[in-house]
Formats: sequence, C-alpha cells, structure tokens
Amino acid sequence: MKPLDPRLLRHAGAARPFILGCAALGVATAGLVLVQADLLATSISRAFLGGAGIAALAIPVALLALVVLGRSLVSWLAETSAHRASAAVLSQLRAAVVEHTLRIGPTRQAGRSPAELATLATRGVDRLDGYFARYLPTLLVAAVVPAVVGARILLSDWVSAIIVGVTVPLIPIFMILIGLYTQRETAKQWRTLSVLGNHFLDLVAGLAVLTAFGRARAQLRGLRAITRTYRLQTMRTLRVAFLSALALELLATLSVALVAVSIGLRLVNGEMDLHTALVVLILAPEVYLPLRAVGTRFHDSAEGVAAANEIFGLLEEKPVAQGLRSPAPDPSVVPLRVRGVTVHGRSGPVLDSFDLRVEPGEVVGITGASGAGKSTLLDLLLGWYPPDAGAVFVDGVDLAELDRTAWQQRIAWVPQRPRLLTGSVAENIRLGKPGAPLSEVEAAAQAAGLDIPLDTHVGELGAGLSTGQQRRVALARALLLDRPLLLLDEPTEGVDADTEAEILRCLPAALAGRTAVIVTHREAVLDVCDRVVALPAPSPVAVPEVAPVSAAPQEDSEEDGRGWLSSVIRPHRWRLALACIAGALALGSGVALTATSAWLISTAALHPPILTLTVAIVAVRTFGIAKGVLRYVERLLSHDVALRALAELRVRVWSTLVRLGPALTERLRRGDLLQRMVSDVDAQQDLLVRVLVPGVSAAVVAAAASITVGALLPEAGVLLLVGLLCAGVLAPAMSAFAARRAERDTTGLRAEVTSGTVEVLEAAPDLIAYGAAAGRHTSLRETDTVLTSALRRSARARGLGAGTGTLSLGATMIGSLLLGIAALRAGRLPGPELAVLALTPLAAAELVAALPEAAQRFLSARHSARRLSELDHTVSPATEPSSPVSLSRPSSLTVTDLAVRWPGAARDAVSGVDFRVGNSVLLTGPSGAGKSTTLAAVMRYLDPSAGSVHLDSTDTRTCAGDEVRAELGWCGPDTHLFDTTLRENLMLARPSASDPELLNALSRARLRSWFASLPQGLDTPLGAHGTAVSGGERQRLGVARALLADRPILLLDEPTAHLDAPTAAALAEDVAAVAATRPTVVVTHRPAEFPSLPEVRVPRAASPDGVPSPTGSPTGAGRGTPHP
Repeated sequence: MKPLDPRLLRHAGAARPFILGCAALGVATAGLVLVQADLLATSISRAFLGGAGIAALAIPVALLALVVLGRSLVSWLAETSAHRASAAVLSQLRAAVVEHTLRIGPTRQAGRSPAELATLATRGVDRLDGYFARYLPTLLVAAVVPAVVGARILLSDWVSAIIVGVTVPLIPIFMILIGLYTQRETAKQWRTLSVLGNHFLDLVAGLAVLTAFGRARAQLRGLRAITRTYRLQTMRTLRVAFLSALALELLATLSVALVAVSIGLRLVNGEMDLHTALVVLILAPEVYLPLRAVGTRFHDSAEGVAAANEIFGLLEEKPVAQGLRSPAPDPSVVPLRVRGVTVHGRSGPVLDSFDLRVEPGEVVGITGASGAGKSTLLDLLLGWYPPDAGAVFVDGVDLAELDRTAWQQRIAWVPQRPRLLTGSVAENIRLGKPGAPLSEVEAAAQAAGLDIPLDTHVGELGAGLSTGQQRRVALARALLLDRPLLLLDEPTEGVDADTEAEILRCLPAALAGRTAVIVTHREAVLDVCDRVVALPAPSPVAVPEVAPVSAAPQEDSEEDGRGWLSSVIRPHRWRLALACIAGALALGSGVALTATSAWLISTAALHPPILTLTVAIVAVRTFGIAKGVLRYVERLLSHDVALRALAELRVRVWSTLVRLGPALTERLRRGDLLQRMVSDVDAQQDLLVRVLVPGVSAAVVAAAASITVGALLPEAGVLLLVGLLCAGVLAPAMSAFAARRAERDTTGLRAEVTSGTVEVLEAAPDLIAYGAAAGRHTSLRETDTVLTSALRRSARARGLGAGTGTLSLGATMIGSLLLGIAALRAGRLPGPELAVLALTPLAAAELVAALPEAAQRFLSARHSARRLSELDHTVSPATEPSSPVSLSRPSSLTVTDLAVRWPGAARDAVSGVDFRVGNSVLLTGPSGAGKSTTLAAVMRYLDPSAGSVHLDSTDTRTCAGDEVRAELGWCGPDTHLFDTTLRENLMLARPSASDPELLNALSRARLRSWFASLPQGLDTPLGAHGTAVSGGERQRLGVARALLADRPILLLDEPTAHLDAPTAAALAEDVAAVAATRPTVVVTHRPAEFPSLPEVRVPRAASPDGVPSPTGSPTGAGRGTPHP
C-alpha cells in the first residue's frame, strides 16, 4: 500500500475532507512553530545578553502565550479530527467488505472462508485505525513542517541548513528501503493472524469432537505453535522496522548535535549572534520531529496496511456478470431446462453432461448416491455459479443472462445445512417475509411439523435447537414465502417418522401451483413427487500412494486460569524491567541532549576558551547516539515480553473453553469468542507496550529532570514537576475520565459488531437467497453506527488530553522562562543556565506526549481484561470431582430417571429417561425431545439436574469427564469436519492408527468407493467446514471416527442421516453388527433401519404450562487445523 493509496479515497469517501483538514493543520503547525522559536529566542537572548527584565519582555512573552494557546488548539483539533475521521472511514470500509461479499455471492470469495472474511472485516479493518488516526496525519504534517522550518533555518544560517539538508533526504531513503522489507514481512504476519483467527473458530466449532476423543487439550500444542510463529514473525518484522526508527533517531539526534556544535563554535569565534543560534537550535529538532514520528507511526500502521491490501483486493474482485435483458420468468408457468451441464469437482465431474427438464408446476424428486451432485444441482438452479460446461435455461433464456437477485426472488430454498440467525423462531421463519402476520407464520410452522413455541430463542447458527428442529424452521420459512419455485434439500432429514408423515401430509397442499425440485433419499418423500430422477454415482479414479504420517503426542498440561496478565508477565519480569530502564535512559538522553545543547550555545555566546566546551561537545554527541540505540533496545524488549505474554493468554483462553466444554461454548456467539481470543488479548499488549513501559520510563525521567532543574533553580524544578504532572497525569486523567463510558461501550460494541459480522458472513447463502441480506446488513450497520458514535466521543476525549498536555508544557516553558529571568536579574542564576531552564520543558514534551493515548488504551485494555476474566470465572456445566474415581473398560451403561437442563435454561430439556445398555439399544422419540441432550449428559458435557448415569456400577459424576469420554465412541448428529486433510480428521479419534486401520474404518462406514475417488487419498483436504464433502459423506466420516476410536461403548447420533436408502440400509446393517459386539446406543428417527435393536423412547419434557420445551445438541462449524 502506498503512503496515500488512491484506492483508499475510492472506497472511503470520508477520508477526503480529513486529508484536506490534516494538510491545513500542518500548515498552521508550521507557522506556529516558527513564531514560537523566534519569540523564545528573542526573550532568552535579550534577557541573557541584553539585560532585559520581565517588564521589558512583556510583549514577546504575551505573544508567546498566545502561540502556546494556538498550538494547544491545533493539537486538540488534529487529534480529535484524526480519530473521528478514522472511526467514520473504518465503518465505511467494514460495511464495504460485508456488502461486497454479499454482492459477489457465497461461491466467489477467492477461496476465503467466512471466518477469514470475518477476521478481515473486523480485526483487519480495526488495524487501519493506526494508519488513519496516527500515521496519515503525521505523514501530512511531515510533508509541510520540515520544508517550512528548513526554509526558515536557511534564511538564518546557511551552514546549519546544509547540515540539515544533507541528512533529511537520507531519512525517506531509509524509510523506503526498510519499509519495502517490512511490508512483505508484515503481510506474512497478517496472514498468520488470519490463520490464528480461522483456526480458533474451527476449534471452537469442533470442540464437541475434540472433547469426545480427548484431543481438546492437545490443541494447546497447535495454538502454541501458531502463536509462537506469530511472535517470531512479528519480532522479525519489528527488528527491521525498528531499525528504520533507529536510523531516523540517529540521523535526527546526530544532526541536531552537529548543528549545536557548529553554531557553538561559530558563536565562540563571533561569527553568529545568540538570537540566531537559539532560533536554529530550537528549529533544528522540529525539522526531524515529524519525520521521526512518521517512522514510528509506520510500525503502528504496518499490520493495518497489510490488511488494507487484503481488503482492497477483495473489494476489487468483480462479481459474476449479470444480464439485465429481461425480468426473471415465473418458473411456475415456464419450463426449466438443464442442458449438458458439467461441474468439475475435486476428483472429477460431479455432474457430467447432465440433462433435466422440469415442467411448470411439476414436482421433481432428485435422488442418487451420496456425493452424486444433488446439492450441486440445486446450487446451479439457484444461480450461485455457472456450470463448467452446458447451461441452465429458464423459458429458453440462459440463467447466466438473468439478474441473479430477481431470479432468486422467485425461489424458496431449504439448504442441506440451514443457517439460522440469532433471534426467535418466528423471526427466522419470517426471514424472507418480515411483515408476515402471525397466522401465516403459524400455518407455515404447522405445515413444517414444527411443534416448539414461536418465541423460542435461537442462538447463533441455530444453537439451542436440535438438528431436526433447525431443518423444520428452515422448511417453515420456505413454505411461508409465496414463491413459484421450491428447492428443497433433504426437507425431512433429522425428523422422526411421525413428524415426517405430518410434513408429507401438508406438503402437497403447500406445493400446489408451484414448481419444486426436491433432493432426498427418503422413499416417502419421493412418493409425493410427480417424477423421480436418479443421479449416477460419481466415477472413481486411481488413488495415489499415501505416505504414512505420525500423529503428534497429546499434551495434557493445562495452566491455572487465574491472574490473567500478571501470571504470564511474571516469568518475563526481568526483561520488562530492562525495557523500562532502557526506555528511561532513552528519554533521559533526549532531554539531556537539549539541555546540554542549550548550555553549550549560551556559554559559547560569552566567547570562552574552546577547551571549556569540550566536555559539553562530547556529551551532546554521546546523548545523540545513546537515545536512538536505547530506544531500539527498549522497543525490542517490551514487544518481546508482550508477545510472549499474549501467546500464553491465548492458550489460556482455549484452556478455559476446554474446561467449560461444548455444552456452554456452543451457546456463546463465536464472533464474541473470536473478539476475546484476538482483540481482547491483543489489548493487553497495548497495556504493556504503550502504557506500562512508557509510563514507568516517563515517571523516572520526569523525576530526574525536575531534580536536575531544581538544582539550578529550586522554584523552576518545582514548576517543571507540576507541569509534567499536569501533562503526564492530569491530561491523561481528564482524557480517561471523559472517555471511560465511550471506551466501555466501544469494547462491548466491537464484540457485537464482530459477532454480527461473523453471523452474516456464515449465513450469507441463506440471507442472499431469501432477500434478507440487505436488511441484516442494515441492522449490522446500525450497530456499527453506534460503535462509530462511541469512537467519536472517545476521539473528543483524546483530543482534550493532547490539547491539555500541550498547554501544560507550554505554560511550564513560559513560567520557567519568567522564573529564570527573575533569578538572572537577582543574581541567583548564571546566564547560560537561562536557556537550559526555558528549553528543558520543550524537550520534556516527549516524556508525556504519548500518555493521553496511553490512558485511552489502558481503559480499553482494562475492559478487555474484565471480559477475559469473566470467561475464566464462568462455571462449567459439568462439575469435575475433587477426587475422581477410575474406570476400567466398562461393559454397561445405565441411565436412571435422567433429567438434564442446558446452561441458563429455566426448565429441563429432557426428563424421566430410563434405560440400561448391556448389549445395545435404539434411542427414539420426537424431534427435539432431547435424545442428543441425553447423550450430552452421558458424555459428561452436562451434569444431570436429576437422576444419574452409571458406567457399570460407577456414577459418572464421580469420574473425571475425560476419563468417562475415553470409554465412549461418539458420533454427533451433524459431524464437524476440520479444515484439514482426511487423514488428520480421522486420526483425531486415534492418533496411533495406521493407514490400513484408517482404510478399514472408512470401509466399515461404507466410504471405500468414495475414498477411491479422492485425488490425494488420505491427504486430500476436506475444505472449510468440510464443504468439499456431501452431507451423507460427512456423517459417515463421523461414524468412521467413532469406529476407529475402538471404545468399549458406542454412542451414534443419526448415523444414517443424509444417506440414500441402499447406503443407509447397508450402513445400518454394519452398525447392527458392531452393536452385537459391544454396548451401543443409536439415536435415530428411523427405527425400521435397525430391526434387531430394542427401542427406548425419550419422552418430551414439558414446561409447567404443558408446552413442550425446546432442546439443543452440540453442533457447529468453523475453520482451522486440529492436532491429533
């Protein structure tokens, strides 16, 4: 990204007036700097050499006070406008990313997963705050001030102007050379951070799987590896980036030192007057100050610049060309034609020269083997993407030529994996028809067999509802829409036989007058279709040889979750102490350089022997070199400690989530968890690097400077201390007090925006298909607007702190000047020390300049720390015993009068469940009765609210949760697959499994023919959320994992879901064979598939008023790479 990227102005209109305003403030700053230097030099020279008293200098001092007020006002305006503009620009960019993603559709996102897009739209955009609020204003000031100030030096002293003129051009050269390297490294660093965010979301989504197979704590090793990589990449970048700052610091300080020595020597020889010398000495640092600030701020904005390139790359992706020749035809009165369609999958054609004609008003059933391309066909009919060959025609018009939005407004769609949104059941049913009256919503719910209250709360992506309930909500929202084309993907999957019969009884009436394409494996559903089309099974391809991969060892350590920040800092306290010492010495060197230079020049004006100035000359050069080197050391040490602490904090967050378990984490919004894992943890870095180290260093140097000045003139030392307290304590305190509410609101609002963004991007296909994307995005933007308002309030507070600090030090400078003049006239102060008293407050400005911003960061970091602490102190829904009892390969499972309640619920989700598994049993019951909830209690994700679970004769509540789960092989109702290879997904169940054992598990799950079609065999990536496999393949992979684990008791939740009838029957037969060899609990809505197993029916728990209560089960989706 260029220093001022034109793409920024194109995509963020709010940046244009801000840039003009910054340029105007830069000109004002330059003018005030020149006037201040001249007035201060006049006052010092006339008082020192001219003998003028305070009365004679009243006019210059009064004008100097006006200049100080002016600089304070400009400082306030600059800081306020920068942060206000930053908030507006970031909001615009965030909205642009989400809007563009929704516009280009769910299949054209350059291979980015929803988690990656969410990280980009939240964390990536937020990282641009440093660019807008700090780097860009500094850059614009640097474009004006050095030129103006340099011209003024040239008019006063051409020798000093040459010294400045030779060194200044070297600064941008260093910045460009080092910046080119750091830009590449920062891009790598940003990608690592994106991987961290994606990996974390995937781990959270798959926590139930990881916990079931005892691999949750093993992920600590993976998280440590990623955070260590992030730390090393960041430190590698910082070493070079800080070299840029070191080069700038050395050039600037050595140049000022050379100027001071040069003018001092010429003063000794009578070649220059004191007024001119003081003007040049005061102005010389002002030439370099903006350039040094640019170098420092470039590091602040480096990660944001890397994210900006990603953002602009996304925003410049072109959406699929849409034809606008005619309105979308009505598919209930015109035919659909799929002609010669081919879609290339990972292992060959999914659909190969496929033809289909659907007549108006016809109901066509699509069946076929799992992975044959049934859902792909619906994607083509929806217009998500064009086929690789052939075309889809609507009344003879190529679908690619129609407006996609207009076409999708003709369609009601039930996807294979519905994405529900946070809100009530009724709100989800009204997704495509927000104004639908309650009577229509109730009718749609009844037609979909939905028997839970419409005001039941739904969590993110359907959390709180069972798989079958989620599907019926999706069916109800499709039936509510009066759209002519229905596309239904497995509409009765996950529901019991009675509910399916009720749905099918109502379905013909709902389909009347509409065209429908129904994908299903269920014969009963196919019976309501006018015609059935069976897709051919995909052709297998040769499988390459697979190299064995050894599994990583499990890591069982888990650190204590208390004392979040202090405990992780403690091992690095000596590094942190060294960073504070180095920071104090660097700041002290800067103040000493100015004070020594002032004494050198003032003494030289008296024309002493040159030898009397030798020590001062050497000291000036020493302080000039030491400042840059010590600052470099301090930055490296402080950032290294902060990054080490952050790595441990992230590991601790994951350890806390493991302790809480999937029963609780799946009811938390994943965007909020991502905010805690990334942003809230990163805020603690600011606490160390930008609050603690600068604060301690400034306090030490402020005390030393006050003592030193007090040794020259006691009252001046007291005044300096008071001024520094006002600028370094009062100004930040005012800023913090004014911004406390805004910062508190900001942290929570950021989490809300992050959660909403993750949800919108995850549910993008459903939102787009139902025409609800714009409304949901508008709601998200309203929340973002509230966030922007809070940030604007915070901006005013930041400006207040900066303005107060400038005013305090300016007043201290004037007060020190007046005290010095009075002492000089009274004979209490040697003449050369007057300049020391007057110029030291100017040098001390560097001590407190960053403290108002540090106060803001402290507030934000403290609130983030509270959020982390809240998570740490949350009580787990499954209590671990203090003295756990051991288990020894149990042979039976007994559930006695079991009642279970989900965290935060007011009533039991399931009650009165009794069964004993000595051999095997079927667990049946209405959808939502609590079958999966019962298994959650058996797995020790939840403690029973009544009754008990026994393995043999041992109550599982007396055993450690991991030990209980180590005896149970589990397959959930909606198998989660991680974004890694097939091998890694399987080996989660048993890391030591050999390739033959993996292949055997695939065969027993009826996946051998599917495996034969994979181009890379066991090393084939399965994609984000396992999207590269069909629903039936995904569920069978869950069964394969459970069988591979080889546990003494099996718990299989809907093992035949999403399968065609022949495959389901074959798999059921294999499951029954396994059930004959070990105790097995099979949850199913299809008891007829398992005729040899006895049936236990789970009663539906009822609320006090008799209304059946909703239940939920551990399900989810995400991205990352788990470690077996």
